[in-house]
Amino acid sequence: MRQEIKTSLAFGIIIAVAVVAVSQLLAQLDEQAPAVPIGAPAPGSPQPVDKSGLREAPGLVGIFEHINTTPEALAEEMEGKVVLYDIWTYSCINCIRTLPYITAWDDKYADQGLLIVGVHSPEFEFEKDPGNVRAAVEKHGIRYPVVMDNDMETWKAFENRYWPRKYVADHEGYIRYDKIGEGGYDETERVIQGLLEERAAALGLQAASAETLVDIDEFEHTLLRTPELYFGYEFAFGRDRLGSPEGFRPGSVVDYAAPGQLELHSFYMEGEWRNGPESMELVSEEGSIHLQYSAKEVNIVTEGAAELAVYLDGGPVPDGVAGSAVSGGRVSASEPDLYNLVDSGSAHTAYMRIDVSGPGFQIFTFTFG
Repeated sequence: MRQEIKTSLAFGIIIAVAVVAVSQLLAQLDEQAPAVPIGAPAPGSPQPVDKSGLREAPGLVGIFEHINTTPEALAEEMEGKVVLYDIWTYSCINCIRTLPYITAWDDKYADQGLLIVGVHSPEFEFEKDPGNVRAAVEKHGIRYPVVMDNDMETWKAFENRYWPRKYVADHEGYIRYDKIGEGGYDETERVIQGLLEERAAALGLQAASAETLVDIDEFEHTLLRTPELYFGYEFAFGRDRLGSPEGFRPGSVVDYAAPGQLELHSFYMEGEWRNGPESMELVSEEGSIHLQYSAKEVNIVTEGAAELAVYLDGGPVPDGVAGSAVSGGRVSASEPDLYNLVDSGSAHTAYMRIDVSGPGFQIFTFTFG
């Protein structure tokens, strides 16, 4: 091979590796983005804060449905409270990982003047169904108010671009804290404590004594891992990792052939699948999904009833690394939801094959931890 061709190929490989590494780093930064305290007082010694430059929390607009509350009750309950707005959606793994902390804060501080409002802003169409959201609220033990922001109007009012995102407003309605993604739980709780002390001082109430922080083990991400993979052609635009040579064909049913050699961080289809804007839907009686990934945790978001057989490196997924949705190497998918396939506790690279039985089954994403 001529030297210039070798040099060109080597340069191309270096660029490809760099692109994947940068995309993974950006995803990691989103998940662990630093919080922005906005004039928050120091816990234990609330001081007057100049609020002339602070932004007031926008109203809850365009709400489709109220869960655990009514519009009238929620408006009354928000008056004079420290309000934590949690913008989330129920099939988002990053959102799900934050919920144990948020529900614990609700239990701990609701009687002291904290009100948590879950703003459910959907990513996929099935997340607009009130029945699905109510089931998720019950599943995760959420007792605080949740509003369904189906048209993303409240999302836009906050000028938001991320799932999950937490804004904390003081008792006068000014946004004092802004946290994107997972993490920062101790800092968030200290801000809540400080704003509750500030509220108590302003209203002439007896402030609660200093409390210890909620103690929950935090999920530890692997830095270099496979990025989220999207199966819908609209969602995959600009981040296409479909390795099958047939590619995406919007609105069409494509007969995908079994793959040959697999590339890391790409997925491959087998069988007849309809290409939709949000997902791929199995049309044939059976089909398969192939993936070479690097991570310690693997999840899928699906809709439709189907039986899934999950294999790692050619054999059934071992019990020691099987995710919570797997039993005996199999998953019975039914409700539109997120299903945990692998939870190994440590990073690894593996070949996954999912054999699907059940026409009408849809897959939306792979997510990794």
